Amino acid sequence: MNKLSLILCLTATVACGGPDSSKRPEGRPDMPFVELSANGTIDRSAIENKQGGFFKSLRPIFRSPKAARDLRQQQKVLAAGAVCGDVSIQGQAIGRVPGRVGGCGVENAVQISSISGVSLSTRSTMDCGTARALKTWVDQSAKPVLSRKGGGLRELKVAAHYACRRRNNAKTGKVSEHGKGRAIDISAFRLADGSEISVLKGWNQRGMKKPLQWMHKAACGPFGTVLGPKANRYHLDHFHFDTARYRSGSYCR
Repeated sequence: MNKLSLILCLTATVACGGPDSSKRPEGRPDMPFVELSANGTIDRSAIENKQGGFFKSLRPIFRSPKAARDLRQQQKVLAAGAVCGDVSIQGQAIGRVPGRVGGCGVENAVQISSISGVSLSTRSTMDCGTARALKTWVDQSAKPVLSRKGGGLRELKVAAHYACRRRNNAKTGKVSEHGKGRAIDISAFRLADGSEISVLKGWNQRGMKKPLQWMHKAACGPFGTVLGPKANRYHLDHFHFDTARYRSGSYCR
């Protein structure tokens, strides 16, 4: 090593001192990659969509006061109309419904107006067990199956709910599950665009047959009895669902 090199090495300790043993700065794990919009400003929506953390916690701050008030009001309305201990089951509690025929009547009855945002065409009287079964079926079957048709499911057309009568409206025989508040009949499904899928016309109609058959099949489990067009002539135009339970399991036709 010549003299000039030796002098430079002695004075420039950083160059000749070997690897730096100090800790390297560590990157912030929660810091997202910042994207710029077309005008050169920070694209905040891209940050929010990519991760939560700090920016996620700030989201309510950016909500307008009116939007926040509207949300709180909506939550109050839903809570006030909730029955059966579930805010997604909307209606009103009506208490005991006496029956004029032996075996009829409902204890702790409710009148349901909507289930998980899906309206019922008429307020339907039933017990909470039936209301919860209906919610399970709406959430797990009816809404998903019809999600891509006409903007999605908006209303169930109710053909029958509580009624103090015998099975199939016969003059004699056992009291129907309708007479116990444990049944509901659905004849059609109204979609967001105003169109309607009826059980009578759609059961054998191309494009509607599979969704209707799937919804019929999926009701077997949440409900103890499921009857449809294949069951008998009394059910050609509607689905009958009830929460009667049998030792052998659900009865589905």
